[in-house]
Amino acid sequence: MKIIEEMSELKQFGRDNKGPVVTIGNFDGVHLGHQEILKTAREIADQRRAMLIVMTFEPHPVAVLYPDVNLGILTPLKAKAKLFEKFGVDSMFILKTMPEILHLSPAAFVDRLLKNATNLSVAVEGDNFSFGYGRAGNVHTLQSLGASTGFEVAIVEAKQVKLSIGQAVKVSSTLIRNLLTESKVVDASAAMGRPYRLAGKIISGRGKGRKLGYPTLNIEQSDQIIPAEGVYAGYVEIGNSFETVFSENRRIPAAVSIGHTTTFGPYNPMLIEAHLLADKAAEIKGSWMAIDFIEHIRPQHKFDKPQHLVEQIKKDCEVIMEILAAQP
Repeated sequence: MKIIEEMSELKQFGRDNKGPVVTIGNFDGVHLGHQEILKTAREIADQRRAMLIVMTFEPHPVAVLYPDVNLGILTPLKAKAKLFEKFGVDSMFILKTMPEILHLSPAAFVDRLLKNATNLSVAVEGDNFSFGYGRAGNVHTLQSLGASTGFEVAIVEAKQVKLSIGQAVKVSSTLIRNLLTESKVVDASAAMGRPYRLAGKIISGRGKGRKLGYPTLNIEQSDQIIPAEGVYAGYVEIGNSFETVFSENRRIPAAVSIGHTTTFGPYNPMLIEAHLLADKAAEIKGSWMAIDFIEHIRPQHKFDKPQHLVEQIKKDCEVIMEILAAQP
């Protein structure tokens, strides 16, 4: 997959590859709805023997429009690129999110970013797609503009997922963020089509887990959304770069903890840590770790004595191993 960052290079790509199929959006999470758009776009591109271009915003528009809001992204750009490649995308154009872009009218948006930049033949979007200043344009606006400027529009119906409570809801990035902040990682996995993956650099902890007989690896917080505080069954990937932990699939079983260790005092920072449940875990080395969240086990508790915490960790690890043993 070719990664393009400059508009001039995108225009050249459009000239070299006549009538590409294009889809544009943030694609945060690359969830089931996004995947359906990508599959549809790939099918249309194959039928036309055309190239498929995905245009994605970086950073997320919310970060530009509301810089004080900590949105919490689901899928960092490099991870999105890996996923796009799996779905057969020929080129990813990284659209730098600037106020001038976000303030374009729908007509100017199409003229500047789609027609003139790519000379597309087909645009493929979800049925809830909006664009232009104030989200003034929708898929029907896009169809009208396409008819007047010479490209077709394919509309993909939103995907639904049945939550664990039995309710069927439309899949969206907002839904997934809300599920994660409520510790509902099983439902989040269902909406994403894979477990939520949180990655970060491995940092030094305070050694509390090691003293208790359960050493952990800690990661620093990033701009990704952090699931609710609690204990989770999960898998980890360990490597020497962000790219490697998002590419490899070693699936090291782990007991994952997110929270403030109140057992050891009231003023403790938020920790994201994993105790590896694999044989020879001490031999696994790396400077980055990614965590796949499989199931929420329990909320965080304050224990009266460290020994009580040790007893609970032992029980947690036994439960987690049973859960992970049942995973496909």
